[in-house]
Amino acid sequence: MSSLTPSTLAALLRIRLGGSALSDVLQQVVDIGKEAVAGSDEVSITLVRDDRPWTATYTGQLALDADEMQYERGYGPCIDAGVTGTLLRVDDMRVESRWPDYAPRVVERGVLSSLSVPLPLQTEVVGALNCYSRSTASFDDASTGSAVEVAGYIAVAVINAMGYIQAAELAHHMQAAMGSRAVIEQAKGIVMAQNRCDAETAFGILRRASQGRNVKIRDLAAELVERVAKRVPEEGRR
Repeated sequence: MSSLTPSTLAALLRIRLGGSALSDVLQQVVDIGKEAVAGSDEVSITLVRDDRPWTATYTGQLALDADEMQYERGYGPCIDAGVTGTLLRVDDMRVESRWPDYAPRVVERGVLSSLSVPLPLQTEVVGALNCYSRSTASFDDASTGSAVEVAGYIAVAVINAMGYIQAAELAHHMQAAMGSRAVIEQAKGIVMAQNRCDAETAFGILRRASQGRNVKIRDLAAELVERVAKRVPEEGRR
């Protein structure tokens, strides 16, 4: 019996796999996953190829920060879950001892519990669905079951994409994801300066704007960066 609600299952089944960019498909899945996995404040997807992890998509700054703290060290629950195929649930990061150089730092960022579910993949690409919470003991057996099901849909999307693209193209997609993230970071910096807010609030502003205008957040970010870049030389000539 499915752990997901009928409405969540219906939303997942409505996602078009064929003909859509992998990044777009995965973004839809994590957005649904954030609502489907009880206890999640933010959700992300880590993919690993040739021992190089990257965040394919995420719902909020908290998830991206928590992921990248692990990439800096080369270990952590999201990497270990993806590489070893082991489900890793942390009920209280404040007393977690498996990743002594990671747990204290992510606690400072605001993460107190997490759930990392390996994607059922047997390819050159592996990964994990990562769920983060600002509260302790946020993930129980029911939410874990939901996360496992969502991870299955992510795996199907990745396998489907790999059926159309070669390894070299997958590497290109990885680099494109990195480039998109760089543009989003620049846009966040602009929003932070304009609104005198922190990074997480800035990301929320960008995300709401992208949803309101029905455009991809990376396209909105690129537009904002380009607009500001054009404005600077014009102001300099005055």
